[in-house]
Order: sequence, then structure tokens, then C-alpha cells
Amino acid sequence: MKEAKHEITGAVMVVGGGISGIQASLDLAESGYRVYLVERSPAIGGTMPMLDKTFPTNDCAMCTLSPKLVECGRHRNIEVLTLSEVTGLTGEPGNFTVTVKKHPRYVDTAKCVSCGACAEACPAEVSDGFNQGLDQRKAIYKLYPQAYPNAYVVDRENCLECMACVEACPSGAIDHDMEEEEVNLNVGAVILCPGFEPFNAELRGEFGYGVYDNVITSLQFERMLSASGPYGGHIRRPSDGAVPQKIAFIQCVGSRDVARDSGYCSGICCMYATKQALIAREHIPDTEVTIFYMDIRAYGKDFEKYYNRARNDCGVQYVNCMISTVKELQQSKKLRLRYQAGGSGFVEEDFDLVVLSVGLKPRPEAVDMAGRLGIDLNEYNFCRLEALTGVLTSRPGVYVAGAFSGPKDIPETVMQASAAAGEAAALLAAARNTLVAAREFPPERDTGGEEPRIGVFVCHCGINIGSVVDVPAVVKDVQNLPHVVHAQENLYACSQDSQAAMRQIIREKRLNRVVVASCSPRTHRPLFQETLRDAGLNPHLFAMANIRDQCSWVHSHEPEKATAKALDLTRAAVCKAALLQPVASVSVPVEAGALVVGGGVAGMTAALSLAEQGYSVEMVEKEDRLGGMARRIRHGLNGEDIPSFLEKLAARVTGHPLINVHTGTEVVETGGYAGNFTSKLSNGRSIKHGVTVIATGAVENKPEEYLYGRDGRVVTQLELDEKLALREPAVQNARSIVMIQCVGSREEGRPYCSRVCCSKSVQLALRLKEQNPEVNIYILYRDMRTYVFFEDHYRRAREEGVIFIRYEPDQKPVVSQENGRLRVFLRDPVLEGEELCLDADLLVLAPPVAPAPDNQKLSRLFRVPLNGDGFFLEAHMKLRPVDFPSEGIYLCGLAHAPKNMEESITQAKAAAGRAATILSRPRLESGGVRARVIREKCAACLTCVRLCPYNAPHINPCTNRAEIEALQCRGCGTCAGECPNKAIELMGYNDRQQMAGVHGMFLLESPAGRPSLPPVS
Repeated sequence: MKEAKHEITGAVMVVGGGISGIQASLDLAESGYRVYLVERSPAIGGTMPMLDKTFPTNDCAMCTLSPKLVECGRHRNIEVLTLSEVTGLTGEPGNFTVTVKKHPRYVDTAKCVSCGACAEACPAEVSDGFNQGLDQRKAIYKLYPQAYPNAYVVDRENCLECMACVEACPSGAIDHDMEEEEVNLNVGAVILCPGFEPFNAELRGEFGYGVYDNVITSLQFERMLSASGPYGGHIRRPSDGAVPQKIAFIQCVGSRDVARDSGYCSGICCMYATKQALIAREHIPDTEVTIFYMDIRAYGKDFEKYYNRARNDCGVQYVNCMISTVKELQQSKKLRLRYQAGGSGFVEEDFDLVVLSVGLKPRPEAVDMAGRLGIDLNEYNFCRLEALTGVLTSRPGVYVAGAFSGPKDIPETVMQASAAAGEAAALLAAARNTLVAAREFPPERDTGGEEPRIGVFVCHCGINIGSVVDVPAVVKDVQNLPHVVHAQENLYACSQDSQAAMRQIIREKRLNRVVVASCSPRTHRPLFQETLRDAGLNPHLFAMANIRDQCSWVHSHEPEKATAKALDLTRAAVCKAALLQPVASVSVPVEAGALVVGGGVAGMTAALSLAEQGYSVEMVEKEDRLGGMARRIRHGLNGEDIPSFLEKLAARVTGHPLINVHTGTEVVETGGYAGNFTSKLSNGRSIKHGVTVIATGAVENKPEEYLYGRDGRVVTQLELDEKLALREPAVQNARSIVMIQCVGSREEGRPYCSRVCCSKSVQLALRLKEQNPEVNIYILYRDMRTYVFFEDHYRRAREEGVIFIRYEPDQKPVVSQENGRLRVFLRDPVLEGEELCLDADLLVLAPPVAPAPDNQKLSRLFRVPLNGDGFFLEAHMKLRPVDFPSEGIYLCGLAHAPKNMEESITQAKAAAGRAATILSRPRLESGGVRARVIREKCAACLTCVRLCPYNAPHINPCTNRAEIEALQCRGCGTCAGECPNKAIELMGYNDRQQMAGVHGMFLLESPAGRPSLPPVS
């Protein structure tokens, strides 16, 4: 029987195994789809494993990525195809056939134990591409220590065919006769995540890269900073290994450069240079760090604060100029930079190390693949997006995520990946759960009658921990603790091979408690707990000691004290672990519907995405009609007709059978937990839903300066947008228009950048020039933040005669009325502070995007956090940018932070994609810490009921005792701490367990020479 022509296939191919490909794969696999993850290199991970830290939180990059690598590697519904590339695509959306060419690894991944004997035996050494050429690797190698697959690969181009590796391999895993193969895979959709490559700095010959040893790229500096890098996390000059006392960063190398086909801004360079400068100052406190820049583009969430911290608090110097030349001084190998700052003459300054902040380019392989697949590219060979879709390419059924659609940082990449996953899931909704296998765990071992048998695993985390804490000393110490039957050190406890080894040791030594001394339980506890489940142990028989954050990081210059503290924390964890008890999981059915709060573009997009995936949606909008702030916008930043787009979007939402719209309505009460919420609306309705999406938008802040509200000629950007659309005479007849940026933002009170204002002013200026080419337009700015492809608009505006004048925050423009004329005075720093006077027929102000006034109320209602600026705060700025800490609640759009409409749409689809990972499950399990009531002690005093911020406790009228809803409890411990009769305890944190941990820090030496515990009363 032939298959139906339009049969839908419940599988997706994700092309590219960087963080975008990994995120898209995990979201799809958790939403009920089979995933083929295709990666050209020997391991997944992309560029992120090369990074030391990530801005603006300075989290360890590998520490945050590693759990996702492991999760992706062991997911039953993700098939990882490394050393593979897509060569063809036929068929139609929902039913594609993808041709994949699989290159030989020459190592059997099933047999390889990653012992490294082959690399030790290999005589051939070549430049290590992962370490950016800073050191050598063998012809048989593993891409990086935590790589998945955890297997070596033979570089046949540099292999000597001596077979030394074959002889050295103890498991017979190496086969030099492996051949290339081609496979055809049937999928319903394709997501392209091929990533980027750094700009080749040798093309900027004036900087001496490739000629002068001490001129390096930003990615090389990243490997220099990394604990797993060739320099062990120490900053050294490549020429002589000396510690640099002066470091220069040169920005925009391969960005904003039309001559080298890189006219766009790469978006991330200003911030990663700031991050690297900060970390350099942490490593070498007395080093001088200078960043030479054109515009500081700190436009992301909390980026401006990070930049200000570097400049004002940490001694990083910023010089606004372009570097003319870099010359090496032969004797000292110092580098002499020639530049002109402000209106002064040329300056020459010597530095020990120069770092080139290179931009992002599309990979040539990705460009070739796009040609084979029929995907349109833009003028820079990045993937062209369909307008206001966030992820749609020119070919239906093929989506894009990550830097292939344009340079972007990690949060935007992760958002776009989840959005692409959501779009693919909507296309294939009819085939959900048709090709997936449920995750199965071995039966849980009954440890009730066993004496504690504790295994302790102490992590080096490369040198993140090991360079400060004496890890072998910690292992030696805990070996002698009561009940410890196994203790070992791991280079990376969270890596795939360490997880596999941990499972094996648990089984072989019949461990019934596990302690890991490593990094933060906030990011890694779930990973280790799942490993316990794989080994047949209850996941709550696990304890962690955070010896990274609490020891090696905070005491980085006091190794002895850091080690002593690590000993105390690990002892405490071991002693507490001996008293841990299994905790039974509780599962409940999932209510397969969503509540979307907010009816702007983000809210409507999220609702539509969820509905197209097959889930019912209740959308609540407090105003009488949909559209939100977008109703005031006439044209998008790329010229899109916003009223027309908004009308069509609203019609799709109101006409969708699975979406119920409540206008003029607010949420007045909500409770429950992920998978099972109940909310009451102001219209009297009560609704049940499995997830909540908060998309409540933001507002335009009304200026209080520059005569706004006192002179009709002073307007905001949105007001000018409306006047332009109406072709008002005051605008049409204006001969001189002045625009002032950063009005009330990037200063005390609102210290953030609103991201869209610079691009909006440029767009307005271009539209004004189209209507009247003779009009004089002046844009007064602090930094022009026309990021990524908006740089083209900025360049075009300059070409069309728009005049841009920089001003300093301590010398703001002054606006006055003189004889009926509107005049703007400012000092031009380029002209050495000379005062300029500009007559203005129209003054246009760029005020900040301000948080919605209801955010505080909604924060309390939904029990979700806000940041210091009043916007909603996500669970993790890099890897969970649309999740709240509370499971089942998501955010998107301007409620999260200022962003343009395309970005709001992408984030809304991402929130829907993430929400689907819960809605697609038939049942949801509680796996976290929760409270329980000791019934015989409970007096039904209602203390817990009154105090619980999550409404988890209630009084059972039959027993007249308190009970706690397991899935509603968030494990905060408020009830346990406040119960006057100690009738409530937090599982895993009861008094005996906590006191055992405290006493563990003060272990006594027994007569037998073995530490013993003080008695726990």
C-alpha cells in the first residue's frame, strides 16, 4: 500500500549542533517529536564550549552548557549524527526526504572509552582548531573534554597511517577502513542552525594579525581565559609567556566594514570585549585594559549596567576612536597603536597584548547548503527571514535559528531555537507522539533496610575549582568519613563520560547515597539526580556541595582558606547525606490548555502558536481591543506596514476555534502548579490551564525634559510616526528637525538602554528624507546602537545627509524658546567642546520603553520576579530566557525587556514552544523538594495556610489537619520555619539532616583515628 501523498511525519531534522540546535532538539523531543540532530564537526556544542564565561552574569559557559549536552546525548528521541552534512532535500512541508552524508570517524563510538591512549601514542601533531591555533593536538583527538559523543576521531588529512593508535587502543575501537555513507531520512520539517564563523582577522592587515605574535583574536583570548584552554586560564603573551601589563581591544574588526562585505554590526562584540576586559582585570588586577570603539552597543537586557560596571567600577578604559595602525617593537615585542581621539591630533601608545574583536560571518558550508536546499540569503549571505515571522525561511517547512539568520548572542539564539521548534511542532501537530519512545528508568532499588553507603565525587571543573581548591586533599579527607565507601575526583563531573562512570560505580559498589562536590545545584542538581534514577536510586538520595561558587570563586586568591572551606562543605554534605530518605514522586494529569495574559503582538503570537499546535488558549487583555503598544506604530524598523499586519494577526486570533479572547478583562486570582493552574478573571470566569504566558507589554515613558508637553513642536518618536502617517503639514513643511536620543534612559532612574530607539530614529529620518529630501535632520546621540542589519539603515542615513552629532551625558543638549523659535544648544566633543546652536521646526525625543504599570501587581499575583528596572526576570539570562523560575509560567515581548517587533514575535513563539513541552505530556511528576505535614503534631492553627506564598497548604475538613499539595509546593520552607509546633518539615531538609550537616563541619577525631560525628540531639 502506497503512503498518502500528504502524510505528516512526526520527525524533525535539526541541522547544526550548537546551542541553538541543541535547544531546538530538546524542545521538540520533549514535545513529542523524533529529532535527527546533524552536526558537521566530531561533537555537538558549537562555539559555546570555547567560551570561558558568559555576559552579563559571568557564568561559566561550560558549566551551563554541559547539562544540556548530557541531556541531548541521552534523550531517547534525539539521534545525534556527527561528522555529517545535509546534501539534499526533497518533498513538501510535513513530508520531506533529507539526504545526509555521514563522514567516517574511524573510531567506533560504541567501543571507545575515551581513555586517551590513542592520542598519547599518536606521533602526529597539528594546530588545534578548537583552541584557535594556540597549541597543538594529535591526529587522533577529542574535540574538547566534555564533548558528546564522548569518543575520539581520526583526522585523516594529518594522519601518518602508522597505526600506532590502533595498537594502543585497549578496546579495539579504531578502524581506519571505515567509509563514507549516505542515508535518506524522512522528516516533516527542517530547522537550520549551522552557526557562524569568526571573521578572518588577517584581512585587516593594518592590525598585524598573523604577523605579530601578540596580536590575537577575541576567540583566541577566550581560549586563553578558559580553564580548559591551552594556557590553563592564565593570561600570557604568546611571544614570551609574560603577563601583559597593558591590553588593548580593537572593536569592529570585520564588522561595519563595507569594503570587506561586512557592512553589518555583529551585535555581540562590544559586550564580549567588555566581559573579557573585566575578567582580565580579575585575573591581573594591576593590568591596564583599554577598549577602542566606535559606538558601545550595550543594547541587551542588563548590558548597560554591565558596561557601566566595567567603566566606572572596574577600571576598564573606553576610547572612542578607530585605530589607524598597529606596529610591533622588535626588541620588546610590544605593540604600538596609532589613533586619534576626539579633536586632538594623533596619539601613539604601546601595549603588551592586542585583542581584535572579530565579527561574525556565515559559514561557507552553510551558504552552500542553502543553495542546495533552495533557501534565500540576504546580501551578506545570512539566511533571509520572512518579515515579522522570526524563524520562517523562503522555503515552507524549513525554519532557521541562531546566527545563520544574523549575528546574535546566546539568549537570542536560544529564543529563536525554541521559536523554530514551536513552528515545526505546529506544522506537525497531527503527528505528535507517533515516532517517540517514552523514557524508561530501571526499577528503583529499595534501600530501606541498608546501612548508608555513600559515594563522593569531587570535581576539578577544569581549573575553575582545581586551580584554587586542593581537590585531591578533599577526596582524601572524605574517604575517612563514616559510611563513605567510594570517593574520587573528576575533571568534569557533569560530562557524559563522568555520568556514565557514576552510574556504573553506583551499581558496582551498591551505593545508596551520592554526594557531588562541584558547582551550583541550581543548574546541575537535576542532571545528577537523573543519573541516580538511571542507576536505580531514588533521586533524592543525593546531596551537593557548591565548592565552586562558595569556595574557588569567592576565595580565588586564598587557596588554603578555599580548600578548608571546601573540606567543611563536603563533610557537611556527606554527613547530611547519611540521613537522607527516598522521596516518592507524585504525578497528576496535565490540563492541556494555556492562559495568555496580554493581547499585544507578543500575546497574540504566543496564543496563535499554541493554538496551531493543537492546544486551547484563553487570552486575557485588559484593554477593550487587541494590539497593545503596536497600535501606535505605523511602520516597522524595516518598513513593514504594521497596521495591516496587526489587523491580519488579530483576525487570525479572534477567528481561531481554539482561542477564546477576553477583552476588557484582567486576571484577579490564580493558583495551582505546572500542568494544573486555576485562574479567575474579572468577568467572573474561572479557567483551568496547564501553563501561563505573561505578555503584558510595556509603555512609552513620557519625557519630563526638553519642553515636552509645553511646546507642541516637541514630540516623541511614536507621535512623529503617527504624524508622518497622517502627513501633517507641520511635519511636511519642516525645514529643520532635531532628534535627541536617550531622553530619560541610560541614566539614574532608568539605567538601561531601550534597544529600539536609535534604529527607530534612523528609520524616521529616512522616511522624512523620502517625503522631503531638502529637510535638514540632526540626530544627537550618545552611542548609535543600530545593531546587526540596522547598521545598513544608519549608513544610508548618513549618505542621504542626515547629520549625527555625539553628546556626552554630562553635557546634555539644552532646549530653549527664543522669539518663538525652538533652539537646541550642545557641545560637540569632536570639535573640542565647541558649542553648536541648531534651530528646530520639530524636536523629536527618544524616551525609554518603560515597564507596564501593572508589573508589580502581576508579579505578586503570579509569584514571579521582576528585575531592578521593573521588567519580568527570567530563570536564566542565557539558557532559559523565556522561562520563569516557577515551572509552567513563561514570558515574552516587552514585558521581558525592550525589543523590536520581530524580536517580540520570536520570543512569543519561543514561549509557546517551551510551554508545549509541558502541554504535550499526559501527566506531570513532582520531582523537587516539597514540604510534608506530621499529622500527629498539627494543631490546624492555619499559620502555614496564611503564610504560604503558593497556597499549597490547606486544612482537610475530614481530619482537621493541614495537608500540602505536592505539585503546588515550591519547597521554599516558609511553612516549616514558621510552624509553631514543628509539624511541618521540608523533605531532605529536616532538622536531623540539617543538624548533621552542621555537625559535619566540626568532626571529632576518634581514638581509632577515624573521624566521628558529634551526637545529633
